[in-house]
Formats: sequence, C-alpha cells, structure tokens
Amino acid sequence: MSKKILITGGAGFIGSHVIRLFVNKYPDYTIINLDALTYAGNLENLKDVEQQANYRFVKANILDATILEQIFQEYQITDVIHLAAESHVDRSILSPLDFVYTNIIGTVNLLNTAKKFWAGNMNDHLFYHISTDEVFGSLGDTGFFTETTAYDPRSPYSASKASSDHFVRAYHETYHLPSIVSNCSNNYGPNHFPEKLIPLFIHNILEKKPLPVYGDGLYTRDWLYVKDHARAIDTIFHQGKAGETYNIGGFNEWKNIDLVKLLCSLMDEKLGRAKGESEQLITYVKDRPGHDRRYAIDASKIKEQFGWEPSVTFEEGLSETIDWYLNNTVWLQHVTSGAYQHYYESMYGNRSI
Repeated sequence: MSKKILITGGAGFIGSHVIRLFVNKYPDYTIINLDALTYAGNLENLKDVEQQANYRFVKANILDATILEQIFQEYQITDVIHLAAESHVDRSILSPLDFVYTNIIGTVNLLNTAKKFWAGNMNDHLFYHISTDEVFGSLGDTGFFTETTAYDPRSPYSASKASSDHFVRAYHETYHLPSIVSNCSNNYGPNHFPEKLIPLFIHNILEKKPLPVYGDGLYTRDWLYVKDHARAIDTIFHQGKAGETYNIGGFNEWKNIDLVKLLCSLMDEKLGRAKGESEQLITYVKDRPGHDRRYAIDASKIKEQFGWEPSVTFEEGLSETIDWYLNNTVWLQHVTSGAYQHYYESMYGNRSI
C-alpha cells in the first residue's frame, strides 16, 4: 500500500535519520517532512535525500492548526510519525512555556487534525508518537523502566512529554484514533546538535575547551545509537499494534564521567594527542535543578516481539560518531556559527506548501 507519511521534526537529529531511512527504504511511500526549523532543525542533515522523488519538505509549525489542515488536505496524509518537540532539559528549566506550547499544544493540534481527516476510516491510518524515558522519573541503583512503569516526570521537559503521551493515549481511547507511543533512552550519533553531552564534548575537545560535567559525574544513562533508534521506529511503525507502548533502549548504561573519559580517550587516539590530554579538560560544575540520578530502559518487548536489537556496542557507536564529526567539520562549523540557518533560504526561500 502506498502511504503518505507526515514526519514532524524531520530536520532534527532523530527525525533526519528516520526521514533518510524511510525515503531510501520505501520508494513507494511519499515522505513529507514538516519542520519549523527552530535552532536544532537543520536541512543540511538531509542534503543526500532532498532531491529524491518521494521526499517533500514543508516549513511549518505544529502550533498552526490551519497550516496543519492545509498539509493534510494537500498531501492526503495517511500516517503521522511525530518527532517534533522541544527536547533539552536545561532549556525547559529556563523557558518552560516553550515546552508547553510545542510539546503539548502542538501534539494536540496534530491529533485533532488527524482525527478530523481520518474520520470514518480510522483503521487505515496510524499516529505514531515518539517520546522519552524521562517521563518515568528517576531510578535507584537497580531496576529498569518498562512499558508499565508509572509516570513521574521531574523537569518541565519531561512533564510536557508526559502530557503529550497522555493525550495520544486519550485520543486512542476516546476517539479510537489508531496510535502508538514509544519511549526511548538517550540518543547519540551523527548530526546531533552540539548542546547535548556527546556532540558538545566532541566539539569542545576539538577546540580544547572545558568539558563541563554536572555534579559528581555519577549520573547514569542508557545510550541508544540514533540509527538503531530509526530502525526501531521503522519496525514499530510497520509491526506495532495500535494502542500499545514500546520501550527502545541500547541495553547499556554508562555513568556520565565514565562516558566522558572514554570519549576523551578515543578522541586523543584519533587526534594523535598524548594519552590523557583531553581528560585534563574535565571541569565539574554545579548540578542542574531536578537532575534525575539514573535512567535504564528495559527494551525486551520489541526484542522478543519483533527481533529488534542494537546493531552496535556503545564503544563502536561512539567511535563511529566521533569519526562522523571529524569527517564533517564543515557541518559542525555551520551549526556552531549559525550559518546552517541560511541553508533553508538558499534551498527553499521561494517555495510554498
């Protein structure tokens, strides 16, 4: 069946990898990339697919319900993969309302539009909502988040994502809108905007700038290679059951300080620096408010039901990630300078929906 899939946030980090996978793997699908191109949205992430016959880009904001209706009408959208979100905890602490608007109101706008256009024929459609493990709160030294773990968000970011998850499930129960929610652990890999830990530290090591580690550095996270996450999204979209929730994780945990030291070691080796040189850049800084101590995902459900599992170890994925940044210094320079924001104008300045 030919599908016309609206992928929101497709110019972002995870979204661009999902777009690339779907455009290349499913030539019979039309993939419509909706992105507002805020600070983390970068069309340079998709240079390799922007000329493909089954790819379309629309610059729009999910807060604009009228534009959403126009997009659904023009492209006859059959399915939604919803990744558009404000996603940085530190930014949510400084400006929580931005997260309320985009993550909650924007998601409800999408749900309302899908409900309206799919009315009378719900079963041929799917609204797939991508979320985070941060909605579950913080773990102690043991245990894992499962699909039935109670929500306990601790930051404005995780509270906004928890709310959007609840709305998606509510629309499934109330209006019978076919929907799926997946919750993932921390992503890493190519094309990551350098405000998050791994790309920020790669950039800072290259520039010999301090590596700011929160608190005692013992905060623990499960890490998921972004290309494996895209594969999981593909699997769940095609094989998942409406009304279900699926956890996606990397089956590995790292304390922040251990991760940073591994990153320093790999960078020293790849840059030809003396062993231990980059570790000297580590600087402990005051902890952020509401910092969850440990996240750990139990992703056994999608492994057992669909056979999905990570394709790389963390060490392999981290090495590949570093290599990508070292081989794409122009991309990194454009992002850190803001020059990437001019790419949209050069490519799409004279285009409309």
